[in-house]
Parts: sequence; C-alpha cells; structure tokens
Amino acid sequence: MNVLVTGGTGFVGNILVNRLCARDDRATIVTRTPERARTARVGVAYERWLPDVSRFDAIVHLMGESVAGKRWNDSVKRELAASRVDATRKLVDAIATLPASARRPRVLISASAVGYYGSRGDEILTESSNSADTFLGRMCVDWEREAARAADLGVRVVHLRIGIVLGRSGGALAKMTPIFRLGLGGALGWRRAWFPWIHVDDVCGMILFALDHDAARGPWNAAAPGIVTNHEFASTMGRVLSRPAIFAVPHLALRVAVGQVADALVSSQRVVPERAVAAGYSFRFPELEPALRHLLRGENVARGSREG
Repeated sequence: MNVLVTGGTGFVGNILVNRLCARDDRATIVTRTPERARTARVGVAYERWLPDVSRFDAIVHLMGESVAGKRWNDSVKRELAASRVDATRKLVDAIATLPASARRPRVLISASAVGYYGSRGDEILTESSNSADTFLGRMCVDWEREAARAADLGVRVVHLRIGIVLGRSGGALAKMTPIFRLGLGGALGWRRAWFPWIHVDDVCGMILFALDHDAARGPWNAAAPGIVTNHEFASTMGRVLSRPAIFAVPHLALRVAVGQVADALVSSQRVVPERAVAAGYSFRFPELEPALRHLLRGENVARGSREG
C-alpha cells in the first residue's frame, strides 16, 4: 500500500511510518522541510505540501499544532484551528480537484481528538455522544466536517478521536515522567476526573487496522478500554516508578501556570472505544499498568494485537 502521511515527523507519525515500513508499505511524509526531515529508511519518501494525491492508496492525516504548546489567546486559537481545519480543507480540496480520469485514494484516516466531547463528569462517551460547545469541541466538529467531505467523493473516511497518547519519545508521559521520578507527581485537577489515555502502539495499531478494514468508517474513539481517573493514573505511575504520587495540582494553580489550556488538561472524559472493539480491533495495551511498565521499565507485558 502506498500511504501519504501528514504529520509524519511528529511523535505518533514517526512511529506509524516505522510500522508501515515494517509491513512493506510505502510511506510518503509531507513536511515543510524535507531536506532536514529526510532519514535513510527504506520505503520512505519526503515531499513538501501538497503532492499529487492521486498517487496514493491511502492518506493518514495527523497534521496539527500542539494544543499544549502555548498559552491560549485568540491568535493561538486561530493558529490551532488553522493547522487542523484549514489544512484538512486543502487536503480534501486536492482530492476533489483531481481530473475525472485520475485515481482517488481509497481511504482517508484523519486525526481528531477526545476534546470533541468536552468535560462530561462520569458520563460514558461513545462515538455517538454529542459534541461540546467549547473551543476544542467546536474545532473538532469543524475538523471532522472538512474530512467528511471526502466521503462524498467516494473516499472511505475515519475520524480518529485520539485521547492522551502515552509513549517514550513524546507526548504527555515524556513531560510527566521526570516529575514523578523526583517523587513530586500527583493528579492534575479533580482526582475523580476520567483520564482517556492510550498507548502510542495502539494509536498506530488502530490506524493500520482502519487502513486494512473497509468496515472502519466514521468516528472512532482512540482511547484504551481500561480508562482510569486522574487519581488512579497518578497512583499507578507512582507504583510503577516506586515513587510517591501525592502532590496533586489544583485546577486553579494550573490555570495560573498555563492559562485556558488547563481546562483541557483537567477535563473529565470517560471515553470508550466502542466502534474499534466492535470492529474486532484487539488492544495491545488495554490496561494502564502494563502499558506504563512497558514504557517506563521496558517490560514486555503486552497482549497480542490484531492489525489485519
């Protein structure tokens, strides 16, 4: 399979490209600086935005500025939305403007986020749950709407609503681990808030599964079945690292430190991956402690996964 990957030099994208290469797919990474991003990986090409999309069997669209990279103001919010909504619109426009004789990609897997749902307390959130009237909720709705236009062009579309991705080389875990190793870790905000985590291997596994299975369509929650609360997450981190985890950070303190993004960091989202499980995807890391033991201590404790 010939796959175009936007955001392919990022935390998730880089691992996904390695997984594509391992199964002998060909990956083309879209980047603004191909000469700097290029590495000697067999089966990987680098191009500037936006190549001829008719050359590809599938597109995995992971592009987007980090929501936690800067304090939010009106300018930053516009930047966050543009990097997702506008970029997705241009990508689908590129498919729409192909000549009638050209081949279109068979599938578009487009990132979205659990921010779609907002903070909902103990409510169980499936893919059929409604969106939140918040900045992130509205942005995700617009983001998915632009990707969904590809379905009208005969392209199978999957919206991957991604939770908090745990991995060694980036994401939330890389930022939290040094603090927990010092014995200064603890829950962020409300201790009973639900924490929709997912191992990076399962994000990539779900993408590969969705590439291969025609039944994968529409929104999919990319969050592990073994969801935990903030307190349970912090306690498990402490146990795996053999460190105390008692220094909870109140929401107000986070607000002072990082601004409006604190509201997203402490949201309670009891997200369940209903559609992925129903389709037959088997999580490699369905429970938190084995996932953290694998990432933080290198223990081989994964359940086998099925990717097609």
